[in-house]
Amino acid sequence: MDPLGNRNHNHKPYCSSFTVSEEEFKVFHRIDREVYTTLTMDLKRDPSECMQVMGMWLWLERIGFRNVVYKILSFPTPLINDLAEETLTCLNAMLPSSLEGAIDSIPLLQSVLDKDISLQFLHQHRADAVQGVAKMVEEVCIRAFSDIKMMVMQQQHREENRNNGGGGGGGGGGGEVVPAEARTMFVTFSKGYRVEERELRDFLTMAYGDCIEALYMQEVQHPNHQSLFARIVFRRASTIDVILRGATKVKFSINGRDVWARKFVPKNSTSSLNIRI
Repeated sequence: MDPLGNRNHNHKPYCSSFTVSEEEFKVFHRIDREVYTTLTMDLKRDPSECMQVMGMWLWLERIGFRNVVYKILSFPTPLINDLAEETLTCLNAMLPSSLEGAIDSIPLLQSVLDKDISLQFLHQHRADAVQGVAKMVEEVCIRAFSDIKMMVMQQQHREENRNNGGGGGGGGGGGEVVPAEARTMFVTFSKGYRVEERELRDFLTMAYGDCIEALYMQEVQHPNHQSLFARIVFRRASTIDVILRGATKVKFSINGRDVWARKFVPKNSTSSLNIRI
């Protein structure tokens, strides 16, 4: 007997507009939550990165590879770690020019799937793949795993405090200072569908961790007026690459309202924005 009841990701529980309670949603995604817990708590992998990995596995289920997550749950923990590494290779294959010199080998992941798949296939279909993975992260992973992610982040924070860890800005790594403009994303909102600053902050923090250095909302003349765009300065430039995954523009759904995001392109004129740090 199939413990998942032949779970199909085309079914309504995967749609953000389908009315189910948070508890029902998490029960439906019990197997997914177990695997995410293994990745983040047992293997101590980055919780935001694991959102992307889970999004990839759920997207594979959606396009016809059956019970991927359930099969992965039966693997020993070290092999789950190796599967996550192979999945990151797949995600990187969706980036432009990412296959130059790459070895098209994902043996563990292919052993889980009931059909052949390759890095070349993912690269050739990267537009659909990027959009599909992003949709799974937005509609499933953030909602199903946010409480687990919060616990992991709190535990990491406690460990850092015990070890006197912390610090570091500049957005690069290895001491390199990356200009703010290179770490900035531009987002736009639909007129009539207001998105508050707190909603935008919470969404990005849940999905990608403590990643925001500063957030600039469009300055409006009246409190009842809606901001139509914003700029987000991330702590690291790599966060933008993780969000876009090779696309020039991506769409999020924040509490049922569409938000479009792309890399910020500075202009000569100074924008009238209100800084919120």
